[in-house]
Amino acid sequence: MTRQSKAVRLTIRISLVLFFLAVVICPVFSIFLRITPAGVRALVSSKDFVPAIVNSVTTALTATLISTLLALGAAFSLSRTNIRGKGVFSTLFVLPMLIPSISHAYGLKALIGANGSGILSWLLGLNFSILGFPGIVAGSVLYSFPIAFLMIESVLRYEDGLPYRAAQVLGIPPLRRFTGITLPYLKKTLISTFFAVFTMIVTDYGVPEALHTRSFGYTLSILMLRDVENARFGSAGVIGILLLVPAVAAFTIDLFIRDHGQSGFVSEPVGAGCGRGARVLAYVFSGILSCLILLPIAAFSVQVFAKSYPTDLSFTFSHIRDTFRSGADRFLENSLLYAVLAALFGTALAFLSAYLTTRAKGPLSRPLHLLSITSVAIPGLVLGLGYVIFFNRTPLYGTVFLIALANTIHFFASPYLLMVNTLNKINPDLENVGKTLGVGRLRIVFDVLLPKVRPSLFEMAVYFFVNSMMTISAVSLLAPPAPLPLSLMIARAESQIDLGKAATVSLLILSVNLAVRGAMALARRRAAQAQG
Repeated sequence: MTRQSKAVRLTIRISLVLFFLAVVICPVFSIFLRITPAGVRALVSSKDFVPAIVNSVTTALTATLISTLLALGAAFSLSRTNIRGKGVFSTLFVLPMLIPSISHAYGLKALIGANGSGILSWLLGLNFSILGFPGIVAGSVLYSFPIAFLMIESVLRYEDGLPYRAAQVLGIPPLRRFTGITLPYLKKTLISTFFAVFTMIVTDYGVPEALHTRSFGYTLSILMLRDVENARFGSAGVIGILLLVPAVAAFTIDLFIRDHGQSGFVSEPVGAGCGRGARVLAYVFSGILSCLILLPIAAFSVQVFAKSYPTDLSFTFSHIRDTFRSGADRFLENSLLYAVLAALFGTALAFLSAYLTTRAKGPLSRPLHLLSITSVAIPGLVLGLGYVIFFNRTPLYGTVFLIALANTIHFFASPYLLMVNTLNKINPDLENVGKTLGVGRLRIVFDVLLPKVRPSLFEMAVYFFVNSMMTISAVSLLAPPAPLPLSLMIARAESQIDLGKAATVSLLILSVNLAVRGAMALARRRAAQAQG
């Protein structure tokens, strides 16, 4: 029986390794195969290529610096001060994660607009355009800030407090403690955050698509999308490889650079005590940041119910009726199907992979782990291009299953690592005890492990669902021919210059994602009460 169990586990590992090779490595490798000297020459000689590189790098660097600094301030305010309302602030800080990046651009348009066309410009008499460089930077900050905040805040939460206690006893002032203890502790986290955010921004096409101008020009992501739409896969492949560079750099840092400033052992958590001045500063910073996050969302929400925004704010349902007459209900059904399939398949796959790499180690466990986290180094737009090329002549192409698969792989690394961390916290001798008592692994998995990791399973499923609802990267290259998801209806409304419809779709996606996250929080609370 033992030999049979080992053979079964080995077979599953081989199958998973082959699966990840087929859906991660082969599609990316197929991009390399489509690159030709002629395609390279055509791209390099294009008048848009060099300006696109400059635009992508300058906007991404500027937005990344702003986003990382804001995230550091927000994370420090919530983890190192004893202000009230931390739960509210934390929820507001991650709210932009629940809508597509392009929705932030429309929120900025509705708020400021071009030459006084936004409600804020209209009310204050401003003649400022949000289009071009300032708008793309602002939209990119809104889009990327929640990820930067979560990455930094999650690390600050587990910092050891003993060095701070010793520094306080020695009379070292707070600023010196921050520069001498906190910043060295966060060194790798800040570097990883910088590369992760830069990769998110430089590969996003939603914000630049909505806010670029003819004078500003294209970014690499828009240029790549144009090439794919015109079947110039050679040129698109070159851009795809360029967009892989920052993602691979971030992946390499996380994989190979050891973090000497952080330790898994926390003898004493860092206290949240601080002076009155620090609390006031934290309140002011968190309040202003929350307003900056909410204003664009509130602007496009008002636009949904305003008759003629911003000059006539009288209440109407006409935008909602027009949106659903245009097929929003059908697009919503498609998105829900994609999201549910990704949540179910992704959660099951992530749990199985994490179990085989943490609690049932054996041959191929290490390669399986590396393949499971490789997708984090592949931007969605690049993954979508790889799927277009690799699956183009297969029965899977043009079906709902390919988009569900793309969403699963695109967002796979984070849920997988969450489950790895969760399973590593459970007693490692559990299976050995079960073996001694004659209890099989399968019984332990279903009767012990799954109940223990249920909160993480909920979180993983919601992560897959929410991101599948709001993503526009890979799906923009795969639909059509596959049925269009709701998020792509925003770009369609943009082409029709129907901002009311774009705002309605954005609000609809936000409402669905808020409802799902709320249901998950309620389910976790009830599960905790039942266990208590």
